[in-house]
This record gives sequence, structure tokens and C-alpha cells, in this order.
Amino acid sequence: MAKKEFTYEDIIKDIKAKEYKPLYYLMGEEPYYIDLISDYITQNVLTEIEKEFNLTVVYGADVDVATIINAAKRYPMMSEYQVVVVKEAQNIKNLDELSFYLQKPLNSTILVICHKHGVLDRRKKLAAEIEKKGVLFESKKIKDTMLPGFITSYLKRKGIDIEQKSSAMIADFVGADLSRLTGELEKLVITLPSEQKRVTPEQIEKNIGISKDYNNFELKNALIEKNVFKANQIIKYFAENPKTNPIQVTLSLLFNFFSNLMLTYYTPEKSEQGIAQQLGLKTTWQSKDYLIAMRKYSGVKVMQIIGEIRNCDAKSKGVGNNTSDNEELLRELVYNILH
Repeated sequence: MAKKEFTYEDIIKDIKAKEYKPLYYLMGEEPYYIDLISDYITQNVLTEIEKEFNLTVVYGADVDVATIINAAKRYPMMSEYQVVVVKEAQNIKNLDELSFYLQKPLNSTILVICHKHGVLDRRKKLAAEIEKKGVLFESKKIKDTMLPGFITSYLKRKGIDIEQKSSAMIADFVGADLSRLTGELEKLVITLPSEQKRVTPEQIEKNIGISKDYNNFELKNALIEKNVFKANQIIKYFAENPKTNPIQVTLSLLFNFFSNLMLTYYTPEKSEQGIAQQLGLKTTWQSKDYLIAMRKYSGVKVMQIIGEIRNCDAKSKGVGNNTSDNEELLRELVYNILH
């Protein structure tokens, strides 16, 4: 029988219901959910008075496995539980030795291990022991195609709507660093007028500094529509504002879009729903761009475009390029895409 894959929502739901596990092993390439879960446990399991004697926070660089096990084996003082949080656990050697503690863990201890920028080898004994007695949670990097959906859901929980263009603008500008992304969203929430419950492109331009007319989202749309004039206007704006429009961000977005476009040619059901399912999109409205682009570009042309983007990326890093600046490179790329 396959082991249950815990989600963030599963874990928080159980903690709210006071259904605690003796160990939460939080690992993965995306630090955001690791911090979110460990902070929630730290803030909500114990009262402020209980925390004085029963909350221990240590860092992997400063402790070894024996120290962690000794802390976990202590009994709580004037409390039903104690919480032990180990941050930066990826720095601890011989972490497999935790399996000895898990053979008979204390139910009065909630041990939280935060292992960032990597994962535990699931084939090892420790992973099996954790899955038997506790929670093994992997925080995976979110796909770029899922960022607009994440943004919409995040703001919806705060009672705020966001236009589709606005969510795409933020996703393209900030990228998949969820800690930074949620920070920008919180900034937007704070700066919204009290009577306003909808984020618009104008609001983003004012508070985050992304032009509502000249950005990667609009460049992508210009290329989809094969609007030569608009595409060149945006490139000119990028050249005049290089700090807020680095070429690597633009190339990454274009590469992801055309790579996904290539996949759509092999989608059995070439509908909004079919494409969304094939690409793992959270909403079907994102599929519309791919349906339009499929009518504008052949599969052979898309393969050529992907090659052109790779070539431009190499040149922007100085490979085989001694003369062209980023504006010239991007202008040449856009020309090759459109012609």
C-alpha cells in the first residue's frame, strides 16, 4: 500500500484539530511551506506561558543528532506537550541516527525537522521510520504555469480579487520564489484603498513598479498575436529600464511558454480543458494563449524558436558574442520569432 503524501493543508488541518504527530520531517527545494508549517506549529501548539519552558529551537550547524534526541526525550514542564524545532537540518551529519529515537518516540514531544534545499533519501530506513510514526512532507518547487493560480488563491483567502492580467504580471516579474512573491502580495494588500477589493494592473504599476503596458506578459501576448510594432515598443522600453527588466527573466518566460507550446501539439484533446490538463495549469483561461499560438506558429517553427532562445541566452552570457548588447540580442530574437 502506497504511503500517504501529506499536503500543507493536511498538516495544518490536523494541527488545528490537535491531532499531533511525534515527528514532522519537512524537506524540499521550496522553503516557503517548510517555514509556514514550522512557524504554525511553533505559534499554535503551546500557549505563550508554556513556550517559556517547552519550546526549543536549534540550528543544524550548532547541534548533532545526539543533542536533538536528548532534547526530544525530555518531558514537558507544566504542559501536555513540548515542541523541538530543528532549523537548517541539512547541515547535520549522520541524521539517519534519528531512526533510533523513532523506534519509541515520546508522544509528549513534537519534533519538527526543517531540511531545506534537498530531500531525504526515501529508500533509507529513516524515511520508512518517519512514515510509520510521523509526517514526511516534501515541499516542491511550484511550476511557473501554476503561479497565477497560486496568486489568485492567496489573495482570495484575504477577500481580494485580482485580474488575470495582474496575476500574470506579478508571476512573470517576481518568479517562483514564494517567500518573495507572498511578500509582494502582502505589500499590495496593505496599499489597497480600504474600499477596493480588486487588484488591477494600475495598482501593480503603482506599488510594485511593473509597467502595465510594457512587461513580459505583454511581450508574450505581442508575440502570440504576431504584433511586430508592439513587440518592438516593449523591447525599447526594456532597454531603457534594464534594472526592472533583466533579459534573463524575459528569456526564461519565453522559453517556458514555447516549450509548453511544443507540448500542446501532442495533446490528445486540443481544447482549453485538454491543454490545461496536459500542462498542469490551474485554470483553463491560460490555455487560450496556447490555442491562439498554435494557429500562428507551426510545430517546426516552435522548435526553431526554442533553439533561437537558447542561442540568445548563451550570447547574453558572453558565449560567442563580443559585440551585441542585450537590446540588440532581444531585438534579433524577436525578429527571428516573428519571421
